[in-house]
Amino acid sequence: MPSADSREFVNKFKNYSVNILIILLAVLTLFLFYNLFKRFTTPQTEIKTLKVDSTTYLTKQPSGGTLQIDVQNGCGIPGIADKFTEYLRSKGFDVVEMGNFTTQDIKTTMVIDRAGNIKNAKLVALALGVADKYVIQQMNKNYFLDATVVIGKDYEDLMPFKHSTETQTKP
Repeated sequence: MPSADSREFVNKFKNYSVNILIILLAVLTLFLFYNLFKRFTTPQTEIKTLKVDSTTYLTKQPSGGTLQIDVQNGCGIPGIADKFTEYLRSKGFDVVEMGNFTTQDIKTTMVIDRAGNIKNAKLVALALGVADKYVIQQMNKNYFLDATVVIGKDYEDLMPFKHSTETQTKP
């Protein structure tokens, strides 16, 4: 039969163990609440730079990485989507898909915001030299991309072709 001293020791040990467990859970709870508060009060963007030719622009891109873009040929000229894809990739964009647009008679190149962040679409437009008035929103969560570039018949006036003609004419 256990003595009264040993039962008292076991009871004190249980009490101390429970108290320590309560303190540890309280500290863990405070830590989790602090991180939750910090996450909702701190913006989830980081400042990055985008170099378009010789001009450097400060941009706010999602901290998850580069923008994912779809390039669609809407002018009917073969190889245009390849040229735009190469140019955008050289500027740090992730072109995940390219192909032909539903029609081949688009007059003006446009950038379509797919994710609900018009600033990212305007960033793509800036890199290409597309005016802000040709940046539109058609959000579609099924596309899993940030923007779609639809190349129009004005492609020769845009940065990929200005850039290639400049590099070809330099000795």
